Amino acid sequence: MKKFYSLLAGSLLLTSALQAQQIEYNPGSNHGNKFEQLGSTLLADPNMYRSASGAPGPKYWQQKADYDIVAKLDDDKQRLDGTETITYYNNSPDALTYLWLQLDENQHKKDGDNAKIEESKMQDKMSLRQLQGIMGHNLDLGNHIVSAKDAAGNNLKYTINETMMRIELPKTLAPGAKFVFKIAWWYNISDRSTIGGRGGYEYFPEDKNYLYTMAQWYPRMAVYSDFQGWQNKQFNGRGEFALTFGDFKVAINVPADHVVDATGQCSNYSQVLTSAQYQRWQKAQNSHKEPVEVVTLAEAKKALQGHATTRKTWNWHAENVRDFAWVSSRRVVWDAMATQIDGGRKVMAMSVYGPEAYPIYRRYSTKVVAHTVKTYSKYTIPYPYPCATSVEASNGMEYPMICFNYGRAEKDGTYSEATKNGMIGVVIHEVGHNFFPMIVNSDERQWTWMDEGLNTFCQYLTEQEWDPTFPSNRGPAYKIVDYMKLPKNELEPIMTNSENIQRFGPNAYAKPATALNILRETVMGRELFDYAFKTYAQRWAFKHPTPTDFFRTMEDASAVDLDWYWRGWFYGTDPVDISVDSVKYYRLNTKNAQVEGSYDRAQFERNLTNISTTRNKEAGMRSAVEADTALQDYYSKWDRFAATPATDKSYKAMYDALSPEEKKLYDSKNYFYEVSFSNKGGLPMPLFIEWTYTDGSKQLEKIPAYIWRHNEFNVTKVFAKTKEVKAIKLDPYRETADINEGNNSWPREYTPTRFELFKQQNTIRGASTGGNPMQEARKTNP
Repeated sequence: MKKFYSLLAGSLLLTSALQAQQIEYNPGSNHGNKFEQLGSTLLADPNMYRSASGAPGPKYWQQKADYDIVAKLDDDKQRLDGTETITYYNNSPDALTYLWLQLDENQHKKDGDNAKIEESKMQDKMSLRQLQGIMGHNLDLGNHIVSAKDAAGNNLKYTINETMMRIELPKTLAPGAKFVFKIAWWYNISDRSTIGGRGGYEYFPEDKNYLYTMAQWYPRMAVYSDFQGWQNKQFNGRGEFALTFGDFKVAINVPADHVVDATGQCSNYSQVLTSAQYQRWQKAQNSHKEPVEVVTLAEAKKALQGHATTRKTWNWHAENVRDFAWVSSRRVVWDAMATQIDGGRKVMAMSVYGPEAYPIYRRYSTKVVAHTVKTYSKYTIPYPYPCATSVEASNGMEYPMICFNYGRAEKDGTYSEATKNGMIGVVIHEVGHNFFPMIVNSDERQWTWMDEGLNTFCQYLTEQEWDPTFPSNRGPAYKIVDYMKLPKNELEPIMTNSENIQRFGPNAYAKPATALNILRETVMGRELFDYAFKTYAQRWAFKHPTPTDFFRTMEDASAVDLDWYWRGWFYGTDPVDISVDSVKYYRLNTKNAQVEGSYDRAQFERNLTNISTTRNKEAGMRSAVEADTALQDYYSKWDRFAATPATDKSYKAMYDALSPEEKKLYDSKNYFYEVSFSNKGGLPMPLFIEWTYTDGSKQLEKIPAYIWRHNEFNVTKVFAKTKEVKAIKLDPYRETADINEGNNSWPREYTPTRFELFKQQNTIRGASTGGNPMQEARKTNP
């Protein structure tokens, strides 16, 4: 990547993705647009904080925030009360006069803007959640700030703007200084099934118990960075979080019969677990093949019967994390096993799940967790934390060392294959988020693809290493085709703010994952890609990267110019549609009079034949020469193409005049094929050509994407072959996401497809979906 720098002041990364998409250096031309460098228009200027290589600069800095939190869960009122002490370290070169915190629970406030900005429509069938989205609710939800004080107990002035809270500092916070303050707060926990959101509770009416998944539950420091200052964009529910690294000390007070798991490590298991449970926890430390049930299914079912009146406090600590989440319930099983990372370092892989998930989670979840941290560690950095936990919560959300997933069996204990695969996929995905963005800490609010896209790409690699027959939905190039062929007014570039994306899954998850997989398999090759990708993870672990840092690092570590690729795949909406338009076949003159005469005769006769001569002959018309033989002379019967001693001598003389190298070329009997391609979709890509020869053999040939640099719409290339070609096919392995395979072949191939009509059904996330042969087998063979 050439490092041309803009003269514009500041270091903001982008103006807008739509403007970036439209920038052309040479508008109206067929070249000089798609292959121009990004530096002068689309990338942030390098500086002392972020280098032109994509690495952190010599003066890179980031803030730190440490938390000491005490929280109390009221299981009768579904309320959470908390106090926290925040120590904020100003490592920036800037003097700060105020601090910004995130109050994400305010997303649920009945009078908040979040309930007003989404479109809605009436349908023939409406769910309670849909109707509440229209009517709103009258619940007392959102953060209630009791007090904000400095370390000496003095009240701090603060302002709440929707989901953001500004603390006015009593005096300027100088570079290198720290500020300690305390916040007391409470909020009513929301029902995730009706209100929605990432955290909340799920109620189980059959046993009258709750499962609490506590996320975004405490006032959290917003990020202050070198590239944008305060990240205080409001939380509207989709765009996730930019957060500051720090150390956590958290005391969680819950009913005595609850089991708690959380980010980090618990320091008082010996006090909160029973003697038997604590012994099982010790056993799990050395169990490397099978998970040990620390809290058993029998204990979970027994707990469902009671309702403790006493309470316990679970003490947790976590170092160098950007967030903290936890789960609490009396109706859960907890299992654990040890797995080894980076040459023997132990990581505890664990799962927490209810009885309804037991048949599938007990068999798979913890082993999938272990597989995920090992596989991601291979492609990025060794997993640095002491544990990783998967919680079944009919949900899908990620936090440091803990994530909430889905996947429940039927009441008879069976489950469909779709439920099994969906559960394995979501566990890999959410555990994988430990790497992106919990460690490589990008700003999810601005660039969703930097965590979801990179993570989905690694998820694909991990799924295939779990089971090569695993039906990965995102990653293979051909699976993004239906999205990329949509009309342009239904698309937006990957480099689009999270809240502005129409088709969130394809845009932020699938397309960037596909783009990275194509880079790895098709454009760069595995060796170059893997080295560069690992370099990015190593450079930006526990830091705040931007897209510029990623793009530059991938090029810096590989020596592959990818500006054209970022421009097309990340800043644009053009699809891939490359067509084989025509094929012309050429042979060298053989210098054999008889062979060349036959060829020239066929060409001559072909040129004499046209629609007029054909119809004259069919009508029985006789020409003047045919009617009057006196008009015929020597040339009327002369065979101008017949081989004669003179022509033989002439061809022999021409052959003898050739150099040895030229004679060798003639004797090789090469075939030449002039193939014309057109870029109908607009997105340039390499040409992968499969040649099928008349003897049945095949050959695959790759032409780099740079062939389009002089003409981005049409190219012609001549190929020399030693065998006669029967057919040509572009992209035979479907690795470029070409949206129209019908024009990829010569001669054209037409493949019929089949379809069926089906009745759409709505299912609850995490419930068994698809056919359930396991259940049918039990009915047949009880």
